[in-house]
Amino acid sequence: MGKALAGKTAIVTGASSGIGGAIAKALAAEGAEVYAAGRTETALKGLIDEIKTADGKAHAAVIDVRDPVSISGLVDRAVKETGRINIMVNNAGLSYPDTIATGKFEHWREMFETNVLGLLAGCQAAIKAMRKGKFEGHIVNISSIAGRREGAGVYGATKAAVNTIGDTLRQELENDPIRVVQIMPGAVMTNFGRNFPRQVVEGLLKSMGENVAPDMEGKLPQEAIDRAQAKAAQMFAHADDIARAVVYAVTQPVTLNIYEMVVRPQRGLPDSVVRPQSA
Repeated sequence: MGKALAGKTAIVTGASSGIGGAIAKALAAEGAEVYAAGRTETALKGLIDEIKTADGKAHAAVIDVRDPVSISGLVDRAVKETGRINIMVNNAGLSYPDTIATGKFEHWREMFETNVLGLLAGCQAAIKAMRKGKFEGHIVNISSIAGRREGAGVYGATKAAVNTIGDTLRQELENDPIRVVQIMPGAVMTNFGRNFPRQVVEGLLKSMGENVAPDMEGKLPQEAIDRAQAKAAQMFAHADDIARAVVYAVTQPVTLNIYEMVVRPQRGLPDSVVRPQSA
């Protein structure tokens, strides 16, 4: 039996690690030729090597999604090299979990430029290319349940914007063979260190027997992520869970709207964890 995405070209932003890397691997496993975009060249090389070892097709693109010229250039490159663009996954995002009272303006700017403006640039570049080439396609925006939760801080505000963008695009593209879906993950261990206060992360990890701490960028060692996720599977989803949701959405016919998908673990985290902590 053939692979569901054979003959398709996909772009995944924020693919250097975590959810983005899992999505890139899952799309390639289904036959898509994947352009994995991110800011960390070494990590992207490892991802591309892993995909190719599994007989997949993949290319690395070191870009910053805050630069719209880089995003449009990547879309143009994909079309030029493969003759098409069918899937655009806007996954790149970041979080600074400070309260509004204690947060830094430059952090807010970086979140909005990455989570919202970078996503908009990806959507627009993909739409222009799909329309020009008359390609059927899917645009997948990775949001978060934080976009629906009260008191989710500035990060939640960026994800609420992502949801509004998706709702609007869905209406704009009703007469095009282009579908838009937003995936809203709950707590995923891979991005946990970036989305929650450092002391909360360290406390929860210690309760699981992991005496490790996030680095300066909020990233956790992969081996610690794997062990902790296995111990707390009811509270933390796996990156592969999100990747499977994306594959499901993009393998549906364009005559069907997969409006949005919430992918969260069995149990939610307590409010003391998910809400920004007061100084």
